[in-house]
Amino acid sequence: MTARFFLLVVAAALALTTCHCHDPVEPPPRSLSTSSRWIVDERGRRVKLACVNWPSHLEPVLAEGLSHRPLAAIAAGVAAMGFNCVRLTWPTFLVAGDATYSALTVAESLRRLNLTSALAGVEAHNAGLLGMALADAFRAVVRGLGDAGVMVILDNHVSRPGWCCRAGDGDGFFGDADFDPDVWVEGLRTMAAMFAGEENVVGMSLRNELRGPRQNTNDWYRYMQRGAEAVHAANPRVLVILSGLRNDNDLAFLNRRPVHLTFSNKLAFEVHWYSFSDPHQWLSGNPNAVCARVAASVARRTLYLLGRGWPVFLSEFGVDNRGGNAADERYWGCAAAAIAGLDLDWGALGAAGELLPPGGRGRARRGLRGARPRLAPATQRHGAPQGPCPAAPAPGTRPGRGGAVQRPVPPGDGALRAAAAADGGAGPVRGDGGVGVQRGA
Repeated sequence: MTARFFLLVVAAALALTTCHCHDPVEPPPRSLSTSSRWIVDERGRRVKLACVNWPSHLEPVLAEGLSHRPLAAIAAGVAAMGFNCVRLTWPTFLVAGDATYSALTVAESLRRLNLTSALAGVEAHNAGLLGMALADAFRAVVRGLGDAGVMVILDNHVSRPGWCCRAGDGDGFFGDADFDPDVWVEGLRTMAAMFAGEENVVGMSLRNELRGPRQNTNDWYRYMQRGAEAVHAANPRVLVILSGLRNDNDLAFLNRRPVHLTFSNKLAFEVHWYSFSDPHQWLSGNPNAVCARVAASVARRTLYLLGRGWPVFLSEFGVDNRGGNAADERYWGCAAAAIAGLDLDWGALGAAGELLPPGGRGRARRGLRGARPRLAPATQRHGAPQGPCPAAPAPGTRPGRGGAVQRPVPPGDGALRAAAAADGGAGPVRGDGGVGVQRGA
């Protein structure tokens, strides 16, 4: 993969014409599935996710921004900016593992944190939420987005409500102090069942940014497969989205060992990509050369799965919207080229003007408030320029081991072809109840 390749991707992306695979005037799809690397609706038509992240996992366990604007106005604003989906975060303890949160109303949650200004704001703009239990208020947000025609992916972000993510925060991997796998599975099952009747809930992301000293592949397979089965059993309509290791930067281990599930055509993977995912690289050297090097690394670790016939959802990416961050400025063009050139499903960070409690570790600057000049072009750059809509073709039929089907790398995709060649050229395998990626022919 070369710098020239990415310059060509940029040029090609800018030249592509607008295309909508799923007619935006129609209601959102009632169910999503997968066909090779594509996400499709119930009629088999490609649905390109153009999402924005909306945090609801912090200490108040209330979607951020509801103290500033009515829910209906926020939902309509999300749709008006060109997003068709929200990745809505939630903490496990909202529904499992700590009865404290399930017993609280919105008003009580804000009062116990002494968030008097936020309480007054919610009373002014969303008074109907104050007397609701936290889980009911969360459901109201989902329904509000549905009323605006916006799909929702439920993202289990943390166990204990609070900021994410630090390596040693006790909430990063299975078995950590706040990350009991049994409680986590119970929470996933509860949320999947709770939203089985909400048609705009089209996917569930099982866990955000696994991390920390305990992370290992054996436990990843053990618990992620268990969580995936629990979600599918409770709500077979939704996509099941699996994250990787090292803060959602590593899915390379799937090359060596398949994921075994009892269901098919409902599995996708996700990845995060920020300038700080590759520290120090963006601040020195030729930007095109750095872009080529970093993007090749991202392809080897995660995006190679596209060439194996699996959807990969770039569920978090973004920049400091205030400007002035040199690493972000260089990264942004590179990420934009990859998103458009590889026609990725994506989720921008994020739809919060402020984070509660105030401060939120200084990350509100990556939100939507005041960021329309930056994020509106993002929806045009990544959502519209995708060229002629792929038809979500049936997979290839070259027989693999045990009679499984291996999908070839899509022709013309130089980045993925290079990554596939570097990793042995294997295709994804769907076998008897098994789903995964297998090395070799």
